[in-house]
Amino acid sequence: MKKQTHIHVNGKLSESDGAPAEPTGAVSGELAGEIFDYDGGRQVTVYVPADPPEAIVFAGDGQGISKWGRLLEQADVPSTMIVGVHGLTDETLRLHEYSPGFEPERFAAHEKFFVEDVRRWTESRFDVALSTERTAVFGVSAGGELALALGLRHPHVYGAVFCASPGGGYKPPRVMPSPLPRTYLVAGTQEPFFLGNARRWADALRDAGADVVMKERAGSHGGAFWREEFPLMVAWAFGR
Repeated sequence: MKKQTHIHVNGKLSESDGAPAEPTGAVSGELAGEIFDYDGGRQVTVYVPADPPEAIVFAGDGQGISKWGRLLEQADVPSTMIVGVHGLTDETLRLHEYSPGFEPERFAAHEKFFVEDVRRWTESRFDVALSTERTAVFGVSAGGELALALGLRHPHVYGAVFCASPGGGYKPPRVMPSPLPRTYLVAGTQEPFFLGNARRWADALRDAGADVVMKERAGSHGGAFWREEFPLMVAWAFGR
């Protein structure tokens, strides 16, 4: 995929990014990015950890999630890169490219961009090519549907799926593929629709023999528990 423009991000994260303040004297990771020519110009923002990455997480809605690297700096987890593919602000179009059941052609185009083009660029730009066992896909809400869909469709790329409060447009298939990625789901007790979706996926994946964690947290949709759970997901999948 041809890069349209190289954007300047490469900056320290701050408290305004929704993550805890950095202890004085600590070494912080940085953000780097690129604008691709996909769909008229789509940005990818990457959290680059201070130490060589031992794991990598590809995420939808990357304009926000790529900044969660600071949360990992505060946790006892392996050095982890976050590759955040930005999502659309139009909620209908966002859902159409995140869930395979609505507009299959649009979903397929975004899937190719996310799985193939962004991954190749990451390997080339950062010289990072980790094994399936050290690679995860992550999403929240409609992005949680994207993570589940890509994990099930590309288990040889993503060894783990991190999914927070998945929407209901993409439901567990009657026949599960094989192999299945390890999957960590979380949802809030104050968002019954999304909690029900997460439970449905946890049950279906367990029935198919997958390694599944299902957590229920106090909170509503978009609550702080999404960010709080992220380091726990990374620790579960990659150790420490």
